[in-house]
Amino acid sequence: MPGPVSATAAAAMWCGAVGERLLQLAPTMSLYALEHAMAQAKPFVTDIENIRTRARQDIEQGAVTAGYSGDRETIVKLLNHALATELVCVLRYKYHYYMASGINSQSVKSEFLEHANEEQGHADLIAERITQLDGKPNLSPEGLLSRSHADYVEGVDLVDMIKEDLVAERIAIDSYRELIAYIGTDDSTTRRMLEGILAMEEEHAEEMNTLLEQLGKKGEPAKPAPPRHPLPAK
Repeated sequence: MPGPVSATAAAAMWCGAVGERLLQLAPTMSLYALEHAMAQAKPFVTDIENIRTRARQDIEQGAVTAGYSGDRETIVKLLNHALATELVCVLRYKYHYYMASGINSQSVKSEFLEHANEEQGHADLIAERITQLDGKPNLSPEGLLSRSHADYVEGVDLVDMIKEDLVAERIAIDSYRELIAYIGTDDSTTRRMLEGILAMEEEHAEEMNTLLEQLGKKGEPAKPAPPRHPLPAK
């Protein structure tokens, strides 16, 4: 672990003219004295009256205050794309839950249902945040697939279903990473929400990958074998 920060090093991290003066005095000061001097040089002062005044302005915007620095319209639009992606994932996982069959399907079905419920939870979080940003969550079935980043693919067998879910999770992971990078520090609440969703999507992808490996060891066929036709009589 790194050693304690010296007074000189601490002063070097300070900026501006005050920092230059503190840097000159740092070698003769203890770290405690320097920290006290830095606090005095830049005290935390907030204009509470100004904050109260701003809070009453545009009150109909709810959680969106004058201090919000994000591009609200763009973020709402991107969140609606993420919402559509989650809804498509819910529908795909639900279909796979009901249609999965085979000797190894029971444990996989429970995984499909759990993921469907968690994706619905993600959709609820996103829709709620959209309304907090004074937007409208787009829940219309019309255009749902065009708004979604992930595809709706039913799959032809158990392994195919898992593969399609894994592909969709990988798409969601990259989409959320790009959205988080775009938001940056402009909207910390939305970013934290997306970071939580991203972490769960990564778990989903790992779980789907593990299921594929397990089914491969059990000899689950990737596709059903074609029917055999009797040879024609000679």
